[in-house]
Amino acid sequence: MTAFEVRVAEDAADREACFAVRRQVFVVEQEVPEELEYDAYDAVALHVLALGPQGPLGTGRLLYGPRALARTGGADIGSLGRLAVTSAARGLGVGAALVRAIEDAARERGLTAVDLHAQTHALGFYERLGYEAYGPEFPDAGIAHRAMRRVLA
Repeated sequence: MTAFEVRVAEDAADREACFAVRRQVFVVEQEVPEELEYDAYDAVALHVLALGPQGPLGTGRLLYGPRALARTGGADIGSLGRLAVTSAARGLGVGAALVRAIEDAARERGLTAVDLHAQTHALGFYERLGYEAYGPEFPDAGIAHRAMRRVLA
């Protein structure tokens, strides 16, 4: 297993590494239009970054407070989004470690639950981490998604 660390993005270089992973996974691999991938929330979100010996392996972000309210329906519910793991790092536990780091950040901010919009092919991944799907399937950037939530202990 490849060693890696997961941490909150600390500076502009870390955030650029997060954006590079997202570009590779979403824009290049999944062909999401670049103008849909990056949004105003990027400037205010908490970003997490997974790093290995060869560089960035994955990323995700947390929206909370008023910024997340429109997505979650509650001020005490965070919104996990833009979770991406490079193809070389898939299957190494990077995605689960990123989700747990985002959940830890949510707890530190007093949040009681985390919502996300999962691509339908990833439902099983999130279910194994304790998330439950709710509501109908919906398209986002041309990809089928479902809303999911995990109540934090």
